[in-house]
This record gives sequence, structure tokens and C-alpha cells, in this order.
Amino acid sequence: MTPKLPIFMDSQSTTPVDPRVLEAMLPYFTEKFGHPASRNHPFGWEAESGLDSAREQVARLIGARDPKEVVFTSGGTESINLALKGAAEMYREKGNHIVTTLIEQRAGLDVCKRLERQGFEVTYVKVGTDGLVDVEAVRSALTPKTILISVMFANNEIGTIQPIAEIGRLAKDRGIVFHTDATQAVGKIPVDVEAMGIDLLSCTSHLIYGPKGIGALYVRRKNPRVRISPMIDGGGHERGMRSGTVPVPLAVGFGRAAELCRELMPEESRRLAALRDRLQDQILSKVDEAYLNGHPEKRLPHNLNISFAYVEGESMLMGLNKEAALSSGSACTSATLEPSYVISALGVDAELAHSSIRFGLHRFTTEEEVDFVGRRTVEVIQRLREMSPLYEMAKEGVNLKSMHWKAE
Repeated sequence: MTPKLPIFMDSQSTTPVDPRVLEAMLPYFTEKFGHPASRNHPFGWEAESGLDSAREQVARLIGARDPKEVVFTSGGTESINLALKGAAEMYREKGNHIVTTLIEQRAGLDVCKRLERQGFEVTYVKVGTDGLVDVEAVRSALTPKTILISVMFANNEIGTIQPIAEIGRLAKDRGIVFHTDATQAVGKIPVDVEAMGIDLLSCTSHLIYGPKGIGALYVRRKNPRVRISPMIDGGGHERGMRSGTVPVPLAVGFGRAAELCRELMPEESRRLAALRDRLQDQILSKVDEAYLNGHPEKRLPHNLNISFAYVEGESMLMGLNKEAALSSGSACTSATLEPSYVISALGVDAELAHSSIRFGLHRFTTEEEVDFVGRRTVEVIQRLREMSPLYEMAKEGVNLKSMHWKAE
């Protein structure tokens, strides 16, 4: 039986809103429409109560002790901007050096490039062929002027999960502020800011089955107290760190989504990991010269990234796009024709990096959908390779890397 098409398998870009989340949000669009800062009448009290509950739900999901440590933003990109720019400005008198990695998402890398133009020094630590950053490499990159370490919790393309707790201990020992972009990790795997020594954590709602347009930045209040400079002034909302009216319906949806993830995560992670492994086995057992990208074990349960030699990733997506929503990289870089910088950072050559495809499962993915996408992926790759003279030459034993191509 063919499942309903097209099948969504691009959950690293976004996720569908859970109906239970929508149900929680709806009253705050209609009956409970007050401004949460209006503290002199019931409409405001009701809105503020909804906001407080949402803050508590997000705090519980990430292990924060105090709900006041959760600062609502417009999404992950703003949270990352606020963390990096806010910490850089606040601690500039202590130093001007930042340590991050080569495989951060664009929001992190682009902010670091801007900070470099403003006089900060940034060290971009390399990762291994499995996408893991070596804690000793981070340690070696530190200088007396280092004020901030920023390492992505789990990568949005290859799913590799970094040794966050170890980096957190390193940062704590050196008295350096530690930020992690956890937009892909929160709600999918256990995240505990206290146990892991995280000072700043960025996350977003729409990647955990909540609405778009709302995110959060965790800002530690104790041991140590972390301070950041605001990017938006006016009104002093969110403890003075992010002025502007918080969209209460979206925040309530974010809170409910966080609550559901906390309840469902253990079983959901096991189910999605099993489906991911099923998809991986279906493809790799039938396709030669296909390579798993990222760490084979230390990765997100719903993520699968494979490079297919002798196949253009975009050609494969075109062959499947009426049946399945997939991606050849992150949504932040989909407008470029360059190979994925994340895959390239693993040491993969440009041709193979161009052939990488990302599969993203989610809460509502079924076994039938996985089987259908696995089968169609194999069929499309086999058809494309039948048309590829390079694949034919490689199968005949020709060393393509030693070939000298002559232009007429």
C-alpha cells in the first residue's frame, strides 16, 4: 500500500505542529488575548500566567533550575545572535577571543564573521571524519583572552552529537562562558544545562512540533551568573535582555511542545532510531559506494545523511521531490550550489559532498513511509547511475582520479 504522498522527511528544517500544541494555543488567540505586561486587569493576568507556564515547561525540558533563565526570542537564529553578540559585547573588557567549530550552522558562523569584522578573534576548531570535535582541540585553541566557547550540541546535517558535558567542564575550569546551539538537540535527546555546564543555550519551537516564530535563549543566573548585552532595546521585556511583546499564543505552543517532548522522548527516540536504522539498511544493502556521513552511533535518532558516489544530490532530489521532501543540506544554505560545508569539513571531496542527501524522520513518520522512501531512493539512484558514464567507467576499474580530461 502506497502511503499518502508527498512524504515529509526534512524534519531538520522544521516539523509539523502537533495537534495537541495547536489545541493549547487556540484560546490565546481568542478569549485570552491580553498583553502579558498589562498587570492591572484580568486579561493581562491570564496572558502572563500562560507565559509563566510556558517558561516553566521549556525550563524543565532543558534542566534549568529557574524558569526566569528562559528568555523568549523569535527563534533559533535570534537566540544564537543574542548569545554570541550579547556575550561578546558584555565581556569585551576581559578579552576578544572566541572559540567555535567549522560545522556550526550558518547563524553561528555568520555572527562570528561579523564579530571578526568588529575586532574579535575567532578560532574555528576542525572536526574529525565522523564530525566529532576533539575536546583537546578546543582546549588547545584557548588563550588568556578567550571569553566565549560556542559548540553546536548536535549538527543539523549529519546529526553528530558533540561531547557537550566535557566541553562544559573545560569552560567551567577556565572561567569561560559556554554557549551551545541546541536547536536540533532539544526535545530529541536529553539536554541538561546544569549537569552539562552550559551557560547559554539556544533552542527553537518549530523543530519540536511547535509553532514557528518563537524560540528561547537559556541564560544562566547562578554559578556563575552570566550577563549579556541586549540587541533590541525598548520596554525592558524578558529581564531587559529582549525587548518586545512576547507572542503569548506562540509561547504557550512552545511550552506545550516542550512538555510533550519531555514526556514522549524516551519511547519516541527509540522508535525513530529503529526507523532510521531500517531506512539506512534498506538503502546501504542495495546501493554500492554509498557512505554514511557523521558518527555511526553518536548521532540524533531521527537523522540520516548518506553520500552516493556518481550521483548528483540535486538530481536525486528532483527524481524524488513529488514523492518525498528531502534535503541535500541545511535549509539555511539551500539557495547555494556549493557543496555542503559540513560534509566538506569531514574531509569528503567536493564530488562526494555534492551527492549527500539528508533524511529527517519525525514524530508522525510511519514504517510504511520509511519503506516507500527507501525503495524509491534505491530506484532513483540506480536509474541515475545507469545514465552515468563515470559510474560505468568506475565499475570497469578505471581510476577516475588519475584521468586527465582534455578540453576541445
